[in-house]
Amino acid sequence: MKTKLDKSSGLILEGGGMRGVFTCGVLDNFMDRGIRFPYTIGVSAGACNGLSYMSGQRGRGKFSNIDLLEKYHYIGIKQLLTKGNIMDFDLLFHTFPEKIIPYDYARYAQIEERYEMVTTSCLTGRACYYEEKRDPVRIIDIVKASSSLPFVCPIAYVDGEPMLDGGIADSIPILRAKELGYDNNVVVLTRNKGYRKPDKPTSIPPFFYRKYPALKEAIRHRNSLYNEQISLVERLESEGKLLVIRPEKPIEVDRMERDTRKLLNLYEEGYNVASRVEFLAG
Repeated sequence: MKTKLDKSSGLILEGGGMRGVFTCGVLDNFMDRGIRFPYTIGVSAGACNGLSYMSGQRGRGKFSNIDLLEKYHYIGIKQLLTKGNIMDFDLLFHTFPEKIIPYDYARYAQIEERYEMVTTSCLTGRACYYEEKRDPVRIIDIVKASSSLPFVCPIAYVDGEPMLDGGIADSIPILRAKELGYDNNVVVLTRNKGYRKPDKPTSIPPFFYRKYPALKEAIRHRNSLYNEQISLVERLESEGKLLVIRPEKPIEVDRMERDTRKLLNLYEEGYNVASRVEFLAG
């Protein structure tokens, strides 16, 4: 696979929970080769992994998602029952970046490349795009909101506004990249080619999100929006207008996967698939 890398190049990182270890492999390969994009945008798990890429912390995503998962078991029903969140956000967004595997905020603040993270506003049901390099507290607020899955994670807040997972409103923000002038894009997906979500509205129990009717509508229509975005990506790919990096083997990893052997295999696949991409100077 070949693609040009120039001033109009963008990198788009899909979410997918623990399937994001594929993206970790891709980004580690890019870091090993010194591949940087003028613009990167990440959604949910893609937003988390993109932060380590932006700060140049090679291996940080893998260590967080595989090694530390095996040690701390921070995902599962036990977390949901005891903390009201299927993931231990205190561990993930405070203990990890502050103590266990410190995030290099200083280096991130100095980079020239743009980085956006996507959330979904509970008030409007629409995607919000945040770019923050200077304020560590706000950075964590944004990435936490981007990763807050509906139903199994609490509502998060950015600048006082209630937010949830960016994938609700914009799972694959190719149009956002184009809107900003980045027309030469690489998209990293975490599903095999041809994948589609069930073509039916998502059912929402009446006691969820009563205060946020626009959010409920966005969640109901999330599947159809996702499928439309995937169809757009595949069309642009077939026309040679963007490059897609995706898993090639059948996916065995669930969104909340805890089997570190499966996760390591998917990480290695991401690294190997990315290694076959040749970047040409624009």
